[in-house]
Amino acid sequence: MNIVVVGTSHGGYEAVKTALETYPDAKIKLFEQTDKVSFLSCGIQLYLEDAVQNIDYIHYATREGYSDQGVDVYAHHQVTGLDPKAKTIHAINLDTQKASDISYDKLILTPGAVPRQLPFKGNDLENVYFLRGREWALKNKAKINDPNIKDVVVIGSGYIGIELVEAYVKAGKQVTVIDVADRILPTYLDKEFTDLLTADLIKRGINVQLGEKVQEIQGQNGKATAVATDKGVYPADLVVEAAGVVPNTEWLKGTIEQNPNGTIKVDRYQRTSAPDVFAAGDACMIDYSPNGEKMPIALATNARRQAVVAALNLEKPSVEMPSVSGTSALSLFDYKFATTGIKEATAAKSGLKTQSVFVEDYYRPSFVPDTEKIYMKLTYEVGTNRIVGGQLMSKHDITPAINTLSLAIQTKQTTQQLALADFFFQPEFDQQWNYLCELAKAAYKKANNIVPANL
Repeated sequence: MNIVVVGTSHGGYEAVKTALETYPDAKIKLFEQTDKVSFLSCGIQLYLEDAVQNIDYIHYATREGYSDQGVDVYAHHQVTGLDPKAKTIHAINLDTQKASDISYDKLILTPGAVPRQLPFKGNDLENVYFLRGREWALKNKAKINDPNIKDVVVIGSGYIGIELVEAYVKAGKQVTVIDVADRILPTYLDKEFTDLLTADLIKRGINVQLGEKVQEIQGQNGKATAVATDKGVYPADLVVEAAGVVPNTEWLKGTIEQNPNGTIKVDRYQRTSAPDVFAAGDACMIDYSPNGEKMPIALATNARRQAVVAALNLEKPSVEMPSVSGTSALSLFDYKFATTGIKEATAAKSGLKTQSVFVEDYYRPSFVPDTEKIYMKLTYEVGTNRIVGGQLMSKHDITPAINTLSLAIQTKQTTQQLALADFFFQPEFDQQWNYLCELAKAAYKKANNIVPANL
């Protein structure tokens, strides 16, 4: 069997790994547009902040390691076309500009996503950056170390934007973050959490400009000098756009079916509309556990699961892709936070009738020294009390507990079931009632109009 894999990040890496294990006699060809394989964009912040000194460490695998296992690696090759009838892909060697058609028996597409470029004047100026992949990581690192860069404007306060804000602030830059939304992380966390995070950013001297629409990037002599919004002008030696990503699927138009948002249509076996062509990762949507609908959720964990399922189904459909809740965690300076499933910010689009409860507590008994406050929120379906979302935040790291809430969503646990769940207690670790139990109890009482006793 001749297997071709396009893309070498999370999905591509997992596809090759699974294919090597499942089809030991297969011939595998791997295509990567850059000159390095299997880069992990989720490790960029660690590199920008010097927690990881060498960018070459932020890779799953190397060309040499692949070659040693019999994988033919085509690095610095851009795949620009697909012919499902001829069962070939069209690729260009970026070193020689030579084009060629490569045949396949089975094809796994993991093209990923690319940064969204906002449509305003000044995008073509020097010192207008993005953050996605190894090349942009190196470029941003150079600016972090550049003493001539003093004022940095980050456009977008989502997942990538806040990581950039922290990295540049820690490097001693004056940072302004701008977002058209009225909150940072507007779809990631609810207001109770983002109010705390925003106050912390302002306390650190960060210029937080929310509810502002960027009109243009201003410049002189071909270089960016400021960002103008509908409400102000902010000086900038460097502008970094962090307005999300779009699927890297433009080159596939007209060959396989796509969704209106440009993602590749796949079934539960990761099969596309073309025979023997599978797809995985950020270029695909995925079944969302809370409401059963397909959603674009660009996470490494999802890409890897989808790629495993795709590889296992190459010969015959046997393994279905499970639904997910969009579970992830981040940190912003001292705070660590995590989220899964539906929240108030996204409930209206979910099609479900939900309620939420917000709880402040301590993760250990009050008599234990250095016990940090924790902030929690649980979202549940009205009528069934089925748990459909959760958010956790503290200066103490309680983010692993979000996995428990994700499992509760996937197994359709109710608030009452989680309230009485079997969790251990030792005062150096947690409360007599685990904080997740307390959170679920608060949700159950709210849903049933029970007034908590004040003892």
